[in-house]
Amino acid sequence: MTGSLQTGIRLYRSKRWDAALKELLQVDASRFDAEDNAELAYYLGLCYTKLEQFDDALLYLEQVVTGGSDPLRSYQCRMTLAYIYSVTGRSKLAEFELKRLLEKGFESVQIYAAMAYAAYSQKRYDDAIELYQKALDLERDNPTALNGLGYILADTEKDVRKGLVLCKKAVEKKPQNPAYMDSLGWAYFKNGELLEARTWIRRALDLLPRHPEIISHMRTVLGAD
Repeated sequence: MTGSLQTGIRLYRSKRWDAALKELLQVDASRFDAEDNAELAYYLGLCYTKLEQFDDALLYLEQVVTGGSDPLRSYQCRMTLAYIYSVTGRSKLAEFELKRLLEKGFESVQIYAAMAYAAYSQKRYDDAIELYQKALDLERDNPTALNGLGYILADTEKDVRKGLVLCKKAVEKKPQNPAYMDSLGWAYFKNGELLEARTWIRRALDLLPRHPEIISHMRTVLGAD
């Protein structure tokens, strides 16, 4: 491993994404073996992901996945690919990556929760509920799964009371998470508790003032009188 690659990795681990990317792009990989090339592609993919330059990230992460020499690294890359596909509105591609991980014997709360979100994005609410429940079967107090399941149950009005209870638990686990605050506020709204709804959605909006879904929720709640 060259000095530039080592420096780039160190900068990445220090969360200095821009500096890490500049260093990694200067690496001369002409004499690299397959392992070092995979290492370089891996960190380039992660840097581009952190900087939200997703098209570039996909290019490098796919290289690692298709190489497939390190199962753990392939797992991490497929999870990152699924994240990118989810946030860029390509839920079916996200699902594909996650299903491949299950086929390879990986099973985790993170995979089931990510698959649940992908299903929810496609309005397959029953599938999403089942997948979030599988995540909670593995870890009953996982805040991501608690929040996701609670939000869907409240939003779809399949079980608004249970949805509220689950959203409360998620906020108890991660009290500074604005997404969880917004879910709790929306669950209160679905339960007809407007004052609590406004309080929690306002807290979420204070932390994420430009988030379109939180803004939409606040407008709905304010117009409910």
